[in-house]
Amino acid sequence: MSQVSAEIKAKSEVYHGDELCQEKTKLLLKEVGLPNGLLPLKDIEECGYEKESGFVWLKQKKSINHKFEKIGKLVSYATEITAYVEVGKIKKLTGVKAKELLVWVTLCEIFVDDPPTGKITFKTPSSLFRTFPVSAFVIEEPVKELKNKEENEEKEEEKQVKQVANAAVEVQEV
Repeated sequence: MSQVSAEIKAKSEVYHGDELCQEKTKLLLKEVGLPNGLLPLKDIEECGYEKESGFVWLKQKKSINHKFEKIGKLVSYATEITAYVEVGKIKKLTGVKAKELLVWVTLCEIFVDDPPTGKITFKTPSSLFRTFPVSAFVIEEPVKELKNKEENEEKEEEKQVKQVANAAVEVQEV
């Protein structure tokens, strides 16, 4: 049963489609000072954010498991993930479990101390917790690729401007 009611949706910013939801999720994580790789979801169908209460939800086509290579931890993300967010913290988290030894442990809270270089702590409903470096959950943005893309677009625009100018000169000569 979904925790996202029609009443909540009516008061929220709601987005559909994987690409847009990926972008909005990373933007929200950045706004609240959490690492951008914290929610490595796939095929997100819907995401929403009710700013007044901080309630957030994400719905994906199917549950996924993701291994955070830098710390060697496997995390399971259900088809629906809900939480309340505030600066440096995710509270009342549902739909996320971490594998600890041979047991899947439900996570209910995530918070960052001294972002962005500090530690990130994951807490269970029974108050057990684990702390890791924030860097283990940061995805490096492909700055070089973006810069190259922008440079190529500028060169293409210059080329088109020259073609238009040459065409205008040819028309004047005729």
